[in-house]
Amino acid sequence: MNELISALVVDDERYAREELIFLLEQFERVKIVGEADSGETAIIKAMQLQPDIVFLDIEMPKVDGMEVAKSLSALKKVPYIIFATAYPQFAAEAFRIHAFDYLLKPYDEEQLRQTVGRVGEALFPAKIAELPKRFDRLPVETEGEIHYIAVHDILYVHREEKWTKIVTFSRDYETKMTLKELESRLIPSSFFRIHKSIIVNLEHVIRLTPWFNGAYQLELDRRDENLPVSRNYVKELRQRLEG
Repeated sequence: MNELISALVVDDERYAREELIFLLEQFERVKIVGEADSGETAIIKAMQLQPDIVFLDIEMPKVDGMEVAKSLSALKKVPYIIFATAYPQFAAEAFRIHAFDYLLKPYDEEQLRQTVGRVGEALFPAKIAELPKRFDRLPVETEGEIHYIAVHDILYVHREEKWTKIVTFSRDYETKMTLKELESRLIPSSFFRIHKSIIVNLEHVIRLTPWFNGAYQLELDRRDENLPVSRNYVKELRQRLEG
């Protein structure tokens, strides 16, 4: 059974809190232990409830989200801070105070899922041992045939409307398998999601270049095109690449 992740949701706007709580309630392992409509209340409830994670709005009157985060960093049990805001310009400051992640409103459900997953891995690292073992070949059915693709030859996987394209050194394959299905098979190996529709093989990454608004572009071995790296994945991607 998965351990539960206790969460505190902080936002001065009622409907924004309700929306995020609704989305978080879709995750079986997330337990909402409280909510707060101000920075002052957030600090008090965090001290009382000791949540694992705090989803924290930035733009609040009197005590804003940045001040709340600084206060929470002094607690005996420091929660993971996930900033949730409509303003991308605060991202740099958020990471300077060691925020775990930074979500923009309106929320992208896939990015929220990735964030919750990363928090779970950080809180319960022993669960990593339960992941499926690495494997050498990926069976892909296309055009009535089953191709067994060497995993180390896969450069990246890209979801395009109703099809998923698997790009290798020698050729591309189209499959009806969803990105989520492929992710569950590939992530235990050296693969990482860099965008809501792209998973890459980290073994073939050769360059990461700043793009705009906190996003990056990624270059793979022997490929001409650059792949977009969403802002929300940059920090963990660099950690994986830089060890």
